[in-house]
Amino acid sequence: MTTMSYKGYEAIVEYDEDAEIFHGEVTNLRDVITFQGKSVAELKKALAGSIEDYLAFCKERGEEPEKPFSGQFVVRTDPSLHKEVSTAARRAGVSLNKWVASTLEKAVRR
Repeated sequence: MTTMSYKGYEAIVEYDEDAEIFHGEVTNLRDVITFQGKSVAELKKALAGSIEDYLAFCKERGEEPEKPFSGQFVVRTDPSLHKEVSTAARRAGVSLNKWVASTLEKAVRR
């Protein structure tokens, strides 16, 4: 599995040995955008084409296309956990935001 990007949209790509084709899906938005190709060049062209089609479709419908994730999200948690996380951040000498981002990054890199 590998990743590709186009205009800020990120995709994961896998190779299907049986079909002898690469297929990918944009991952950093809720809408579904897929693409495929038999070579890297074809795959790049297909990713760009799929995203351009998506943007044109949204424009045609008068809708704003979904943007890639902004990097912001709200987390709701038990107040006692909130207190513990805030305390851990203070002990580490960083902001709560920086502590949470660092902890999440460590979790997904495992």
